[in-house]
Order: sequence, then C-alpha cells, then structure tokens
Amino acid sequence: MVSQSHINNDGANLCRHLVSAAETIPTSLAVAVQQASGQSVAALRYQEMDFQTLNTKSDALAHGLISHGLTPGMKAVLMVTPSIDFFCLTFALFKAGIIPILVDPGMGVRNLKQCFAEAKPDAFIGIPKAHIARRLFGWGKSTVKYRINVGGTKLAGALTGAAPLESLLSTDQAAATKPFAMQWLDENAMAAILFTSGSTGTPKGVVYSHKMFEAQITALKKDYQIKPGERDLATFPLFSLFGPALGMASIVPDMDASKPITANPEFIFAAIGKYQCSNMFVNPALIDRLGQAGEQKSHQLASIKRVISAGAPATIASIKRFSLMLNEGVEVLNSYGATESLPLSKIASSELFNTTAVTDNGGGICVGRAIDGVELKIIDIDEQPIAKWCDELSLPANQIGEIVVKGPMVSRAYYQRDSATQAAKMQDGDNIRHRMGDLGYLDDDGLLWMCGRKAHRVDADALAVTNNQPKRYYSIPCERIFNTHSDVKRSALVAVVVAGKVTPLICIELKQSVACSLSGVLYSELKAIAEQHAQTQGIERFLIHPDFPVDIRHNAKIFREKLAVWAQKQIKE
Repeated sequence: MVSQSHINNDGANLCRHLVSAAETIPTSLAVAVQQASGQSVAALRYQEMDFQTLNTKSDALAHGLISHGLTPGMKAVLMVTPSIDFFCLTFALFKAGIIPILVDPGMGVRNLKQCFAEAKPDAFIGIPKAHIARRLFGWGKSTVKYRINVGGTKLAGALTGAAPLESLLSTDQAAATKPFAMQWLDENAMAAILFTSGSTGTPKGVVYSHKMFEAQITALKKDYQIKPGERDLATFPLFSLFGPALGMASIVPDMDASKPITANPEFIFAAIGKYQCSNMFVNPALIDRLGQAGEQKSHQLASIKRVISAGAPATIASIKRFSLMLNEGVEVLNSYGATESLPLSKIASSELFNTTAVTDNGGGICVGRAIDGVELKIIDIDEQPIAKWCDELSLPANQIGEIVVKGPMVSRAYYQRDSATQAAKMQDGDNIRHRMGDLGYLDDDGLLWMCGRKAHRVDADALAVTNNQPKRYYSIPCERIFNTHSDVKRSALVAVVVAGKVTPLICIELKQSVACSLSGVLYSELKAIAEQHAQTQGIERFLIHPDFPVDIRHNAKIFREKLAVWAQKQIKE
C-alpha cells in the first residue's frame, strides 16, 4: 500500500506532513498543553500526545464529522481554546476537506457577528462559552446546521444546544482506528478562512489555500532553519499547528492567546524548562512582558536557540531586555507580514540593533530582507484599485510608497469581499500581487523599511509645498523622532481640521513618572525637535493623552482613528 504522505499528484493537503510524522517518528511528542489550577507553578499539569496518536485521533474525528452529516466543502467555525482537542479537530477538518473558519475572539461581539454573517458557516464547533455567545448574539443563526460542543461540564454542555464532541467518536474500535481517506484539493482551492483581527480596519476573511500553508511550512524549514525533533513554545494558535507539520512538538502554555499581555511569565518559563524548548514564537507584547519578568529575576532561557517575533514591530529596548535571557548568539528574528501574506521578510536582532540611529532620525523601522521566494516592490501611493501589475509601477530605491508583495504564501482573495479584493490584489500572469496597505521603501541594499499604514499618513493641506501639493507626513518616521524625548512613552500622528484645513497633530503618552503640569515646556521642546528633521518640520500641535487605545493582542498597534476623534474635540481654533 502506498502511504498518503508520499502522494503528490492527487492534490494538496498539509495533513500529509502529520501522516508522514506519524509513520517516521510515531512515539515522539507532538503536542503538550499546560494546564494551570491557580497561580502555583508547582501545581501545573501537562496533557501530552504523540504523533501517532494525534494522527489516529484526528482520523477518528474526521470519520465522525462525516458520519455526523458534514461533507467536504462545508465551512465550520472553530472556536476552541488551544488544547489537545483543538489540534485534533483542526487536522480532522483539514483531512475531511471541511473549511475551518478561524477568528480572533478579541475582535468584539459586533465584528464577530459580521464575520459569521459573511462566512455563512454550516457548522459551529466551540467550547461552551462560545456556544452560549452564539445563542445569545445569534451568530450564524441562519446558516449553522451542525453544532458540536467541546469540553466543559455536563451542565455547561447541556446549555449549548450542541452535540458533545465525544458523540463523534465511534464505539466501534475497528472503525475508530481506521485510517481516514484524506481529501486532496487543488493547491489554490479554499482550505480555510482566517479573519484579520480588525485592529487596522474592518475584519476581513482571508482565503487560505494548502499552497499558502505549504509555503509557510517551507519558509519555516528553509529561512528559519526549523528541524524535526525541535520543541516549540507556541503562544499563537495558528503557528502552533505548524509544529506537528514540521515534525516539531508544540508546547502550549496556559495563557489567553488573544491577550498575551496578561500571561503569567512563570508559567511560560516553566513550560520552556520542562520541555527544553528550542524555539519560541512571541509577539511584541509578550516579548516586553517576559523580558521585564526575566530581568527582575535574572532568568535564563538556556535551551532556546531561536525566537520568532511577528504581528507588529517590537521596540529595540524590549528586544534587548528580552535577549538578556538568551545564550550568546541566539537571535530574535523579527518577521514582517500580515494574515494575507506571512512571512515576507525577516531581520535578526543583532542587525536590527544597528538600525537604531536611522529609526530615531525618521528613517522608518527596518523589517529586513525578503525571504526566499518573496518579491518586494514599492509603488506610488494610490487609493484606486490596480487590476494588473506592470514593472513600470515599481518605484526606485529610497522612495516611499505602498509595499507590494508576491510569493507562494500570498493570498489570492478575501472571502465574499469583492471590493476589498479588487483594492488589494493585482493580477501578475498566473500570480497575485498583494498591496499590503503599509508604506515603506527599499534601500540600496534591498532592506525594507516600514513607514506606517497608508491610512495613517497625513496630507496636510495647511502646509503646502512649492508645487502646491500637501505636505505629507508618515506615522512611523514622525513618531519615532518624537519618541526620542526622554519624557515620551509613545506618540501618534493624527490629522485634525483647523480653520478648514487638514493639519498634523501629535498625541503624546507620557512615561508614568512624568507630570502633565509641565506640558508647556514639553510642547516647546517637541516643536524644537520637529524643526530639526525634514520628516516632522511644520508640526506644531501636540496633545497629551492619558492612555493610548491599542489592540489587545499586540499592545502595540495604536488606534489612531480613535485618537484623531479625541484630538479633534480638543481643538480650539
């Protein structure tokens, strides 16, 4: 019999990697999930599963999903906390050709309802809390026909109006252990729908294909040098799924992945120590939290060989603090990308540290070089759709414009969002180029420098330049200049209207030890700083805000739209 893991001509399915691992390293650890009961590290428990069991259990669940009435091509919301069941269910859905819909619970009730209305799920698989919210808020009410509850007490399960997960598993042991005939799809066919967080706009469903997943797995192997047998401290659910696909164990700490700033550092350190993790995936909020905790106790992460950071740019100060816990020569690899296309570029912390002077003087944030197979281009800033790519669109080095990317991990469309797809996608032969919505430039050495979101630039018609065009300000270059002031924790560029003209204004969040009573002196000093740099010349308005609104997951993406509304109310013309 020919193993499924070696069939390449029938189509694509990322589960082929799990099948292969189950055959080659069956008893090796695939997943370990930390379970806390209180705040005591000593009381931590771990649920473990090897590759063979994960493959067999996901096969059994795939059989159960089909027996329950679901069919290949159906869509299923998956709202399950990181757990053994989460891994088994996700691989079962992929094997069965059922399309998982993954959302960030932190996006809010209104956005979640909109996401489900757009996605039109056939099934809803979730923990009791998710099902109760589904019934309360009417999520997927008109389309959901199959409801499956995962975990919780019997009473909680009864309140969900859903079938328990256990009911999917056959009592016939022979049937339960029978290999599932995996669904093989066209490499560009829809395999999953991943909704963006909505932190920089309305959440949109990104259509993922197995080709995209395969490209991400290839990048982790080739560009990040991840090897079978490693153990990964996984703090982000989607990334944790790549562990078993790479022959790497995913070690999941007890934390709320949508609110990493609330994680208990001691639990994370304990998981790393117990399993001697060699890799860890952390976002900027967690880098900062863990770094502060490690500094206080002089903690060392001796087993870690590689740290991958993504989601938003981490500050150099927080990376340096975090790096004190790492062995000499171990890098924090800062990755750039988005839900629509990840990863695209990376830069090691040692190289990033050498860019501080450029960043502090308004040169943007360096996000490194394109990984293998990715092509980065810069085009003029334009709000209009561009249907087809042509090389003439590409700007020369050192000129700021919108970042455009091409590569096998780039998504081809948004789900049920034709206008968003037209605005972000360009046809390039058989390939698709994606407009990131981010601004930046490529330098003479091919390094990519981020200058902020396209929507966050300020075209100040109150400050016309010689050709009678508005003076343009970019968020990251401006903000990083003002952040060099010793009293400033962070700043945010927004647009306000003064005397009928668009005017740039900088919102300031002070460090905790600084009193607002000295605002007059601070504003004078900030104006002086502004005049020293071409990127900030002409900025004369500043406001102190007590606490910037930021996204929950990264604690780094500032909601400038909210700050702009607040700032406009403070303006006295």
